[in-house]
Amino acid sequence: MERTPPAPRSGGGIERLENLSDSVFSIAMTLLVLDITVRRGLSDKGFHEALHLTLPHIAAYALSFAVISQFWLDHRRILAAFDSLDGKVTGLTLLGLGLTALLPFPTALLAEYSAQPQAVAVYALSVTALNSVHLALLVTSHRRRGPARDRAALHGRRLDTADLASTVLVFGVTAPLAFVSPYAAMWCWVALIPAKFLIGRLYRRARTPSGGQTE
Repeated sequence: MERTPPAPRSGGGIERLENLSDSVFSIAMTLLVLDITVRRGLSDKGFHEALHLTLPHIAAYALSFAVISQFWLDHRRILAAFDSLDGKVTGLTLLGLGLTALLPFPTALLAEYSAQPQAVAVYALSVTALNSVHLALLVTSHRRRGPARDRAALHGRRLDTADLASTVLVFGVTAPLAFVSPYAAMWCWVALIPAKFLIGRLYRRARTPSGGQTE
């Protein structure tokens, strides 16, 4: 979902927090790929079998890379809305970074044990928790900026909130669903693609009439 961040601020504390965030996100992305390996010295048959066994790891890597990338984009945009830091913003940001750094673990679980409901549920809860932190940061930024300047800005804020809330809802629901059917739970994650596409189109349309940008 495309967003145009607010103009940069002069507060050094926020820049330092953004730099820390960038480092944590980049490390988390790097750790995702460490589980994708093929042993040396295999026969032709063993090589093809080992290559086939890496497919779940590649799929889990692609999923988590997309998730973390979206988290990073959202995180940069949300932090850019704050003029200064306080304990709440710093605490929420550090909590989000801690959850981001932890994501490679449920990703590895999902790759190895995708048929196990516990693995799917742990992954779903991890994504839900991280999105919940970003949602809390977004709501805090809206409150700090005060009332929206016009109806278009208010509509944009609501769509922005709906974008994060939809992820919280879908992944949150699939955590208990995983104990009924792990594969059904994972297929539900695909529902986010059209949902986010629709929200993105509505957001861009809300910005079009005035040619400006929503808050």
